[in-house]
Amino acid sequence: MKIAVVLLNWNGKKLLERFLPAVVNHTHDAELWVIDNASTDDSCAFLSAHYPQIKQVVLDKNYGFAKGYNEGLKDIKADVYCLLNNDVSPTQGWIHPIRTAFETTNIAIAQPKILSLNSPQQFDYAGAAGGYIDRYGFPYCRGRIFERLETDEKQYDTADCFWASGACFFIRSTTWNALGGFDEDFFMHQEEIDLCWRAFNAGYTTKCITSASVHHLGAATLKPSPRKTYLNHRNSLWMLLKNLPANQLFLIVFLRMVLDGLAGVRYLAQGNVRSFFMVLKAHAKVYSSLNKTLKKRVAHKPQRVYYKTNNLPWAYFVLRKRKFSQL
Repeated sequence: MKIAVVLLNWNGKKLLERFLPAVVNHTHDAELWVIDNASTDDSCAFLSAHYPQIKQVVLDKNYGFAKGYNEGLKDIKADVYCLLNNDVSPTQGWIHPIRTAFETTNIAIAQPKILSLNSPQQFDYAGAAGGYIDRYGFPYCRGRIFERLETDEKQYDTADCFWASGACFFIRSTTWNALGGFDEDFFMHQEEIDLCWRAFNAGYTTKCITSASVHHLGAATLKPSPRKTYLNHRNSLWMLLKNLPANQLFLIVFLRMVLDGLAGVRYLAQGNVRSFFMVLKAHAKVYSSLNKTLKKRVAHKPQRVYYKTNNLPWAYFVLRKRKFSQL
């Protein structure tokens, strides 16, 4: 089985300098690639000079995360792609358990256990031990609910999950091609959840292989900001419109927008006026693109039960359930 480990880079030379040594030293029996989103910081020259064994696909402009991978992977042939953030540090032998899982089971998508680089005993925000969504599309993970991170005590060393993290995302190339890759309109944020939901509706299986682990710096590309707030609210609503069962579609989207409104009020109460307006801007974009988004609903019959928890904000903020095991 041929695995291609593919990093997407945009002006990330400093991150490449910091993280590539671990990637190279701990990645065996897999090809290494970098897709470059038209960087202007000499990233490509750095790679050519110091890592000539790493193959490069250089794009003509910055396409963002979603289209950047869609464009770059067209030039990469492998049985399994590993989409790896350029701020991830793999551990020794990390590929082997995941390779074995792909060779011996029918899984289509997988991730390793993702731990925090700065606090290695803690789960990382971006994926932890595998992700889920609630009925209204709020994402959470085994080991992370909203901003609350748990310590890894091997309490979630089981394999099932609904979505795998884009920080370290393994997918069979046949599955990638069958689903058409990421939705490029997302640009970045939650495109991997959308892809995993489409995979779920099509009957594919996603797992977290917890015997493999990596450490993630996090927020290296886009730190918490009004821009990130906008992308998360917009993309989450797009994802619901694309993937919900038809008989639940408009009720769930309406209720989610109400919950977004409450989040906006919370931003105002915190004095975060810009994030409040980003929620409004996200909703305006969803309204203006409604016809286009609905046309993306696919022929695969949406699964009625796609969620593990009914209402995550209620469980977290009202019932004070702060751990995945309490849900």
